[in-house]
Amino acid sequence: MATSYKEIMNQITTLIFDVDGVLTDGIITVTTDGEMLRNMNIKDGYALKSAVLAGYNVCIISGGSNEGVRKRLQGLGITDIYLGAHHKIIQFEEYCNAKNIKPENVMYMGDDIPDYPVMQLAGLAVAPQDAAPEIKDVADYVSPIKGGKGCAREVIEQIMRVQEKWATQYTAKYD
Repeated sequence: MATSYKEIMNQITTLIFDVDGVLTDGIITVTTDGEMLRNMNIKDGYALKSAVLAGYNVCIISGGSNEGVRKRLQGLGITDIYLGAHHKIIQFEEYCNAKNIKPENVMYMGDDIPDYPVMQLAGLAVAPQDAAPEIKDVADYVSPIKGGKGCAREVIEQIMRVQEKWATQYTAKYD
């Protein structure tokens, strides 16, 4: 019998995300100075910070190299950020080896072809609703939410709820 993605969520200790098309909607605004601006969803930010505070390993592996993105993610408490990663499998393996993380304990969320090799190794491969067809095919779970619109929040919240860690810092004092 096939294992459901909800069952796999029980073993997740590590959350790894791509940026463009996952934490952003994939649209880049280019200024006259050549600066590339991105929009990030505040709900994704809340969930990422909640995961860090709950003790999950949270990592970013992105082909982009925008330092504004790095600053935003660092502000959420994420310290493991790989930008300019054109062969993401290298950073994935380096990160897992350095932190002694088994791939089956990793949730990876990506949206396009460069994410494919990592998604094949991750214990739980996740894609936003508007991911490339090849990525949706390899995903264990496809969020009903598009990239940059809260898809990271949706999957983080599911994992943390399955593990009974969602919003515990707030709800515990009201029990």
